[in-house]
Amino acid sequence: MSKVLCIVLCFILCVWSCSNNEPVIKDFDPVKVEGEVKKMFENYHAAIKEGGLKAEFDYLDQSPDFFWVPPGYSSALDIDSVQAILTKNAPLYSAIDFHWTHLVVHPLSDRIATFTGQVGGVMADTNGMQQIISILESGTVIKRDSGWKLLSGQSRTLDK
Repeated sequence: MSKVLCIVLCFILCVWSCSNNEPVIKDFDPVKVEGEVKKMFENYHAAIKEGGLKAEFDYLDQSPDFFWVPPGYSSALDIDSVQAILTKNAPLYSAIDFHWTHLVVHPLSDRIATFTGQVGGVMADTNGMQQIISILESGTVIKRDSGWKLLSGQSRTLDK
């Protein structure tokens, strides 16, 4: 091998070995992501108002990565457990009206964001008894082909 070819090969190997091998993250618009996530939460609460607790199913990520710690629980539940609880409790309520009293969305990429905030609302049982609620929530949402979904998080009821 000629000396020039050897130098060229060494130079190419040196440049290649020093290159950044981390995946390139494309630029994303955090304002757009924040708006999409807030709109998803608006639609989420509207769906619950219209269809009850089981309407939440459309907003929960169906992957094995899903987990949630509901109020009163000390450990995370998988998607099947959360859906079972919602299915069991859905017939107990004749009306549910939730809204965010405070919501902060932290976009991490064009497909992942975290959030924290406080949900207020009223839940009326089938006997007409109303319960005013305030829930502290935080978690992660993920954008799937079907839209933004709740991936993980926790909720805690707040004392009035």
